[in-house]
Amino acid sequence: MSDYLADVQKYDAGADEAIVTKIVKHLGIALRNRDSSMVACSDTKELDRVVEKWCGKKFGVTGDAAENAVSKTCETMSADKSKSRVTFYYLVAKELGKLGELA
Repeated sequence: MSDYLADVQKYDAGADEAIVTKIVKHLGIALRNRDSSMVACSDTKELDRVVEKWCGKKFGVTGDAAENAVSKTCETMSADKSKSRVTFYYLVAKELGKLGELA
């Protein structure tokens, strides 16, 4: 758990451990496999799933707002070759102003 929190804190020093824990629980089995525990910003199908499942189903945000949040997160994490799915989802939620819904 501390590895996930430390990675998130590279982008948000004040990240709440409880929120990171909820994202880890939400992702569950996807984090067991190295490939599925990462997000590839070059894979449009994967980004579409984040928009649909995370933004749309979890937070009720669709369309441009969701796509812009995912795009901005890709930009924010562009220096990271291996983008942790936990960190990516955290930053998308933060961009959407939805971290409070995970608390």
